[in-house]
Amino acid sequence: MMDMLTLALEPESSTPLYEQLYLHIRQAIVDDTLTTGTKLPSKRKLSDFIDVSQTTIELAYAQLLAEGYIESVPRKGFYVLPQEELYVQRNERMQTIEPLPEKKTYTFDVYPSQIDTAAFPFERWRRHIKQVVTEENSDLLNLGPVQGDLVLRQEIATYLYHSRGVSCSPEQIIVGSGTEQLLPQLLDLLTDAKTFGIEDPGYPLTKQLFEQQKLRYIPIPVDESGLVVDRLETEQIDAVYVTPAHQFPTGTILSVSRRQRLLNWASDRQTYIIEDDYDSEFRYSGKPIPSLQSMDQNERVIYLSTFSKSLMPSLRIGYMVLPPKLLNRYRARYRHFTCSVPRFEQHTLAEFMACGDFEKHLNRMRKTYRRKLEIVVSAFKPYESAVTVSGTSAGLHVILTVKTAHSNETLRRQAEAASIRMKAMDEYAIHRQDLTRQFLFGFAAISEAVLPIVIDRLMSCWNIPKGGTSGG
Repeated sequence: MMDMLTLALEPESSTPLYEQLYLHIRQAIVDDTLTTGTKLPSKRKLSDFIDVSQTTIELAYAQLLAEGYIESVPRKGFYVLPQEELYVQRNERMQTIEPLPEKKTYTFDVYPSQIDTAAFPFERWRRHIKQVVTEENSDLLNLGPVQGDLVLRQEIATYLYHSRGVSCSPEQIIVGSGTEQLLPQLLDLLTDAKTFGIEDPGYPLTKQLFEQQKLRYIPIPVDESGLVVDRLETEQIDAVYVTPAHQFPTGTILSVSRRQRLLNWASDRQTYIIEDDYDSEFRYSGKPIPSLQSMDQNERVIYLSTFSKSLMPSLRIGYMVLPPKLLNRYRARYRHFTCSVPRFEQHTLAEFMACGDFEKHLNRMRKTYRRKLEIVVSAFKPYESAVTVSGTSAGLHVILTVKTAHSNETLRRQAEAASIRMKAMDEYAIHRQDLTRQFLFGFAAISEAVLPIVIDRLMSCWNIPKGGTSGG
């Protein structure tokens, strides 16, 4: 028996002696060198035999006991326990894990999801983090309310009332880690809705979430006045998802008459409208567009938004405002859950909003993005005979309509060859529509000095000369 446990322990190794001994005995048991029922040497005998302390032997045996390799029989000693043989099925073709595709890098990224990271108020944000992350706030290490901490919900409620006319109490607000988490919860609450209407073209993520939830949805077309509300009746829709203040991706605004008809439709059917107000902070002309929720007199609108555009996408803080009936249902279903947003981040954002830094940041960014938009419009002027720019009243992207014989795919490949990352309008469409040669040009992440350079490069790769038409 002692011969089986003869081994050379390495005192200089970074692996502790007890762990070396434990691994050796465990391997002997797995290999069946030490068979079931074999009695191990006493701690004293093994200590003398391999010249280590009894404490080392005791630690090794304790680990083997804990993992079920051996048992301790009172007044008799330690014995090897039987081990279940691990069955390994040998397939002719072993399943392999496909590597993730490498993320291609581009010199210029004009995706509409980008923001201006250079303008972020790092110093102010850092100051609020320091104020929050202190021993006095040790309670924030514990789990918080499922709806999010009250201090943040109070700030959100105040902000929504003053900026969007949304009238709600902090108790109606649910904080979560973005639309990806909040929308599935919301769909789970709408138990009476069997068929949903979604905008076409629209957010690809929305369509994906409906499919993941195995919910039936019907694409509703969007025109120059926003969602075609008449189609909700003809298609027998039970609930609808809309982006009324700045439709994504077309940039259209849901007209007042259609807003009223939409609200009347929801009231008549006793169903709900999901209003995604994703970037309402950035409007550059005219008065702010009122939220649907602010017009709702019958508690039929569910307001949904995030801080992704207004602050930073990586913050992963979104929120929804539930009507009282749905709030009661939410609390019944999710009372045992916890908020998915870390509490320190919630309190940092609350402090940032409470002291006025959030409002100051938004004012600065509106001016910054307005300047960039003006630069974009001006830089496309020499190419206006071949490229039309629209959607300039709000948001962080414009729509380019290109007069060319080339297909969207050809134009996309040409832009990619010039190291410009951009998306075509048809990539957001569910049904085929007349969206050919329309592209989204996101200007937020590109510096003011570089924007004209990007536009000239794009026009060059599309063979569009200044003052002329496309070479296609």
